[in-house]
Amino acid sequence: MHSPAAWTRALPASILVSALVFFLALVMGSRASAHETFAGWLEGVRAEAASRGISQATIEAALTDLEPIARIIELDRNQPEFTLSFKEYLDLVASASRIETGRLKLAEHRAVLEEVDGRFGVAPRVIVALWGIETDFGRRPGTFPVIGALATLAYDGRRGAYFRGELFDALVILEEGHIEPERMIGSWAGAMGQNQFMPSSFRRYAVDYDGDGRRDIWTAPGDIFASAANYLVGSGWRRGQPWGHKVVLPSDFDPALADLEVVKRVGEWQALGVRGADGDELAPGDRLASVVLPDGPQGPAYVIYDNYRALLKWNRSIFFATSVGYLADRIGGG
Repeated sequence: MHSPAAWTRALPASILVSALVFFLALVMGSRASAHETFAGWLEGVRAEAASRGISQATIEAALTDLEPIARIIELDRNQPEFTLSFKEYLDLVASASRIETGRLKLAEHRAVLEEVDGRFGVAPRVIVALWGIETDFGRRPGTFPVIGALATLAYDGRRGAYFRGELFDALVILEEGHIEPERMIGSWAGAMGQNQFMPSSFRRYAVDYDGDGRRDIWTAPGDIFASAANYLVGSGWRRGQPWGHKVVLPSDFDPALADLEVVKRVGEWQALGVRGADGDELAPGDRLASVVLPDGPQGPAYVIYDNYRALLKWNRSIFFATSVGYLADRIGGG
């Protein structure tokens, strides 16, 4: 393949100009013009919503008296750069108090969680751990109106095409009657409910577990738990298999092997000197596994399996996936 510079030198100037015009049109088509007012932009959204089959009643209820939310632009522009170690992160999201609350929530909702496990094959402790890390067991689902947040970010243009798509997905959710606009709250980036699903994830994975005709991830425990389980199953979760566990590495272990792209059978890792956290041999079997070092070579090591990779599809962070597994084990009594 030619480099971009070589490619451009090989084209006549007239073609380059045409290509540039097309590229600019494509980019500008995915975001609001710098000179377009929000009101003008919103009229375009209303028209497109109608063309997508959204009723006038839903359009009026969701998109009337809408204004950009300055706080959301501020948050989007100034996202803090965290430099927490894995241990510091783990102490925050899987604290002793959260483990204790998780155990109480597990006991409180055990019946429905075990039903969900029977249907989807995701252990109750895993669902509760996700619930705890995402919204502190529903206590912190966000305070922003989802439609307003998505409209603000779509109009702003930095990731306009993505958020515009999420906005239309949110309108479909309203059209289907799962939630009312005033109750559709979430994070500043539009993640909704106690699972923090983006609207596209809601449409793909949310479940009406209690059969009332609405997929309510804001207030209905069965819907919340089943939707989380369905997301994981759709991401490759395997019934009855572990996410991973802590291990001890030999002194001569090559840190380059600690990579999600390096996959070996458990027996091969054992042959390299990898042992369980208590120093015992790893459980026998041909299961494929990788080694991860969330805090680098000097920190803890984990052997991880396919279910860990499913957690990564929920949130592409080794810190997150490892913490969910750790918290689930502690909630379950491990």
